[in-house]
Amino acid sequence: MELTTIADRLDEELRTADYADLDASANGLQVGPDSGEITHVAFAVDGVAETFDRALEADADLLVVHHGLSWGGFDRVTGRTYDRLEPLLANDLALYVSHLPLDGHQERGNAAGVADVLDLENRRPFGALGPEYIGQCGAAAEPLDPDTLRERLEATLETGGQPVRHLEFGPDEIETVAIVTGSGTDWLDEAVDAGADALVTGEGKGKVYHEAREAGIHVYLAGHYATEAFGVRSLQSLVEEWGLETTYLEVPTGL
Repeated sequence: MELTTIADRLDEELRTADYADLDASANGLQVGPDSGEITHVAFAVDGVAETFDRALEADADLLVVHHGLSWGGFDRVTGRTYDRLEPLLANDLALYVSHLPLDGHQERGNAAGVADVLDLENRRPFGALGPEYIGQCGAAAEPLDPDTLRERLEATLETGGQPVRHLEFGPDEIETVAIVTGSGTDWLDEAVDAGADALVTGEGKGKVYHEAREAGIHVYLAGHYATEAFGVRSLQSLVEEWGLETTYLEVPTGL
């Protein structure tokens, strides 16, 4: 399949253009020729030296990631930037990136994947960012014990062996859960306004401890990487339906 065809299909599925003014990431095809035939696609959370090397070892023609190389463009292609770009250009390995569009997709996105783990029902978009959303909120099928929710996350997410941190300031039973993956504690007030008993995200900021305590809400910090592996896995399944060979590169950071 032509590289441009794959990129166009992914852009359409993820509504990449709708996030153009909201995201520092240069979403879409970041590295690649105007034309080229793709037979094998690799998927990873991060576009870094390790995943580039492993994609080449797998003989992939294209790597699809959540975190890419360009965040507002390059001033100079030197140092680490050069070291990361060189294996892509030298080996004709294309790079496709989807950051906030993959967070916000209500079926294939990262927050949707976490919601699946927690069996949330009556889901709705959450985590407003301008006119778009980057998360999801839903109701537990049955009220969840706070420890049970944490254990379910730890048992399913790619945490690299690290525990899920829990700021236990909410009610004894959790009925409504808000999710913004990655770094999502800035949406704590929105979670409170939405009537959520818990906010699940990846990593926190120092102020969230007292904000959660004062608001009376649980906060689960499950790891930036761990909460953002769902989207690329879902895209892998989609690309497999298109008849292409795929490989998933699991490189958990524990962070």
